Amino acid sequence: MNVHILKFGGSSFRQPGDYIAVARHLADRREAGESKIVVVVSAMAGTTDRLKNTLLDVDRNAPPSSLDAALATGEMFSACMLETAVSRLGISVISLNGYTLGIKTNSDFGRASIDCVNPQPIFNALKEHDVVIAAGGQGIDHFGKLTFLGRNSSDLTAVAIASALGENTCEIYSDVRGVYTADPNLVPEAQLIPKIAYRRIADMSRYGAKVLHHGAVDYAEKNEVTINCKSLTGGEAVAGTIVTACGHNPSSVIVARNASILPVASAKKRDFLREVLHQYNISAICLEDDHSPCLCIITDTDYAMRVLTLEGTPTARVRTRTVVTDFHDPVIGIYSYADYEQAVEMARDIHRRIYPGAMGEASVIADKTPE
Repeated sequence: MNVHILKFGGSSFRQPGDYIAVARHLADRREAGESKIVVVVSAMAGTTDRLKNTLLDVDRNAPPSSLDAALATGEMFSACMLETAVSRLGISVISLNGYTLGIKTNSDFGRASIDCVNPQPIFNALKEHDVVIAAGGQGIDHFGKLTFLGRNSSDLTAVAIASALGENTCEIYSDVRGVYTADPNLVPEAQLIPKIAYRRIADMSRYGAKVLHHGAVDYAEKNEVTINCKSLTGGEAVAGTIVTACGHNPSSVIVARNASILPVASAKKRDFLREVLHQYNISAICLEDDHSPCLCIITDTDYAMRVLTLEGTPTARVRTRTVVTDFHDPVIGIYSYADYEQAVEMARDIHRRIYPGAMGEASVIADKTPE
């Protein structure tokens, strides 16, 4: 069975009409000969934060398992919305969620890890339906409890499903064409990267690049799944970046807003805590802020705070900063700013230095032999 796996993020669903646009795209693809399609969806833009804040209004110390179950409903609702839009076009469709997808995880609520994926539930659904909608970022643990794979983890769901179904490609759709040398919404001169290596984009993601989830990239590399980053513009799929083992390692600049900065008593303590987080596969950066040793956490911040609390480290003094990372081999430069606009201007200056004369969307990094 030849199956096409697509994923649409929250930026694709800002209003109800966006589900209709995606449904029409799926209908066009079926008319073009793609008979079986699996679509992974994220929650509508802003939904996850609203669900989190609503639950924490009831109890600031809500059980992690309850928080996981609450956050997963955002993707469940999104899956139902797209299922309704596709069904309206007369296409046989069904939606599946964490309870029925076949994704088994550990019980690390807040950022559970995938243990295995049973493809049979999806194969069974595809025997009866032409389109299967999957709620992203969720699974069940071995006790049958719903688990959340972390923020922005629908990419991971899509890659895991592609691998389990024996498909070697997966399409990831967002509001930009693909991976750029900087966020094109912040740096007008940012250039599209047509092909990029797994390791490079995974590192960029860990430092705050939002196009792809780092866990999804790691999973794709391990299971040899090629990721095609695209956007849906005017109902048409616009190709952007291919993520593969033979991709490039271009220079880039990343802006991460609301990074968590944890002041610590000494550099030794900072290094110890960084190692603790590393054991939980959480990336942390050692830096100086206000001339004091600090630990900077950009991704998986909620989960990281929980780990640090369990380790007996107070997190009340955590403050937020905007972190700018200069990926210009062989040295990575990291800069922390309290003022967001100042950080953005710094990112623009770095990009101009790396790519003098760049013309933004009109220019693409040359497709050359990987470095």
